[in-house]
Amino acid sequence: MSKIIASAAIRGAHACMERAETMLAEAIERHGRDAAIGFPGTAYALPVILSLVGKRVEKLGDLEEALEEARGWLPAVPTEHLWLPYLGAALDAGSATLVAHEAVEAMKPLAGIPLAFDFWLGPTPDGILREQGIKLVDGRMPGFAACVGALPNDEAAEQLARDLQERNILVFMGSNSGGETMAAQLNRRGVEMNWETFLVPYGPDTSSIVHALGFACRAALTFGGLKPGGLKESREILLYNKRRVFAFVLALGELDDEKYATAAGTINFGFPVIADTDIPEILPSGICTYEHVVANVAHRDMPARAVEVRGVKMRTVEIPIPVRHGPAFEGERVRKEDLAIEFGGKYTRAFEYLISRPMDQLQDGLIRVAGPEIGDVPEAARLPLAIFVEVAGRKIQPEFESILERHIHSFLSEPMGVMHLGQRDTIWLRISKKARDAGFRIEHLGTVLLHKLKNDFPAIVDKVQVTLFTNAEDVDRLYPAAAAAYRQRDQRMGALTDEAVDTFYSCALCQSYAPNHVCIITPQRLGLCGAYNWLDGKAAYEINPHGGNLPVKKGEVLDPVLGQWKGINDFINNASNGAFPRFSTYSMLTDPMTSCGCFECVACVLPGTGGIMIVDREYQGQTPVGMSFSSLAEMVGGGQQTPGFIGIGTLYVVSKKFMTADGGLARLVWTTTRVKQRLGDMLRRRCEEIGRPELYDKIADETICTELEPLVAHLAAVEHPALAMGEMI
Repeated sequence: MSKIIASAAIRGAHACMERAETMLAEAIERHGRDAAIGFPGTAYALPVILSLVGKRVEKLGDLEEALEEARGWLPAVPTEHLWLPYLGAALDAGSATLVAHEAVEAMKPLAGIPLAFDFWLGPTPDGILREQGIKLVDGRMPGFAACVGALPNDEAAEQLARDLQERNILVFMGSNSGGETMAAQLNRRGVEMNWETFLVPYGPDTSSIVHALGFACRAALTFGGLKPGGLKESREILLYNKRRVFAFVLALGELDDEKYATAAGTINFGFPVIADTDIPEILPSGICTYEHVVANVAHRDMPARAVEVRGVKMRTVEIPIPVRHGPAFEGERVRKEDLAIEFGGKYTRAFEYLISRPMDQLQDGLIRVAGPEIGDVPEAARLPLAIFVEVAGRKIQPEFESILERHIHSFLSEPMGVMHLGQRDTIWLRISKKARDAGFRIEHLGTVLLHKLKNDFPAIVDKVQVTLFTNAEDVDRLYPAAAAAYRQRDQRMGALTDEAVDTFYSCALCQSYAPNHVCIITPQRLGLCGAYNWLDGKAAYEINPHGGNLPVKKGEVLDPVLGQWKGINDFINNASNGAFPRFSTYSMLTDPMTSCGCFECVACVLPGTGGIMIVDREYQGQTPVGMSFSSLAEMVGGGQQTPGFIGIGTLYVVSKKFMTADGGLARLVWTTTRVKQRLGDMLRRRCEEIGRPELYDKIADETICTELEPLVAHLAAVEHPALAMGEMI
């Protein structure tokens, strides 16, 4: 016998549907059926409705049809408590509830109700979903928690949030308990809430929690390459979420009919409900992988119980420091008013330098602070800093030094109350008063590096020794050696070409979300997420020969212009489950590389210009091709191979191998200012290297035009070389 009170969920679903229909009738009367609605920054219209109903809703008339279909899913309202041996009626009611919730959220702006205000963030743009994508696929963000309601007090709210953050769980917050919300409780505690800190407050109404389901739906559409449609397609989207999106609901406080109905909707996705109250339980597995509803769980036990019930695979490391730590704290900022001590920035010299040593020259675990400690200087003092890390290992190679050094940034961003920005000799590090008062010292920076390097790189790092210099004399003495190492590494990497190696590296991390997608990383083409280059792939294989980065022998040359090799094609055919038999390394027109969903930019052909445009995922406006970034990304994501469209890492633009089979950099006619600013002098140098030093200024951006016709006129006026190169297609 199912122990859910189905009548509550069905009653709640009817109430939610009636509210949505009333709101819709008023909106149509005031604005008409052609009034546009939607969430900003997404190409997926209203994503839950698109996924469950299969209909793209872009105006009120479309919404009227979607609500009418969803009403047909509602069972009749029972006249008494209904105990059923199956979940069908409650699940149908739950699906209808989610449609009604999304309709209400979409109509709020028309009613003068903002979706984002105060600390509430409102719905998630596609750009953020893709930006977070790399954390989803590489395990840094193993699951999601939708927190519905509020805790008994502010302290309990912060404790739960910190427990989830420390497990690297992304936290969505919505709804309220008697008018109180978890997000408001965290705000009063001064907790920083945004996407970087893994704490995302959607809105104070129960309907706002539908944005968490919208995030899940878009994960299926964006990374999984699934298409909306009828009943079969909706089922595939729900199954994708059950199998690949490890989410769960934490029901906080007493549940009303609307929350029961919403909970039933989440169960459709395979997301279990963990409650702190005495609600009826559903313990046998069926829709969810394990239990469906678990009750009476103490707040301190909720994260561990939810992780167990949902089957989330955790990857954490214990570090003996007096503050919490994890990737969820990377986005925190230490403000001036909470500053205990700072290093670098524009005030003092600060740098980080990692070097490998022979095994017998290191004392493993030795951490020293040479100079003042945090307790030896006045509050808010500014000191110089040299983070000198020496590592040893039987399999260590000189090429790995820069990779390990680059990880210092993320490692030292993870302790709560520590802010680390920049790399090499441009770092800025702050420690907060709260961290200091909890017992955190400069020495603990070394503790973090010791444990993270040995935990994350066990196959190549056997010994670690860290010295933290905080006096100017030592910092200045060490700096010339560090600067020389930086230059030497850059020269070594610059000399590494595709022709110089017989092996490329694959990256299949994204296959957890996009089953048929495979990245091929070459010395001159980094991964499309921008996070992995050829040396990263080589190091990752040394660390874990059975992981997501495998060596791929190039083999026989099939086409040197397109960049096709027999060994690469054989690997692609096998790794993509037979979906793609070929891959061209240097072309976006012929057999281009597939894309998952976490690419930094989209490049596409611009008919009538002889060139291409490049759009970064942060760009919200229209482009000369008539589509936003989100619309373009929909065409290439999910492991698709779409000639004329590719996802790329931003730095690939300045590679000497950038789309050489199609004309290369001279084809670039339009990009966003963000891309031009990020590439800056590197792009100018590449223009000079190809013999076109004036090209940088001829490349248009959104400040010049966002439509095709004005772009063509601009290109003609500046005599852009792409016009003379002829059409690409």
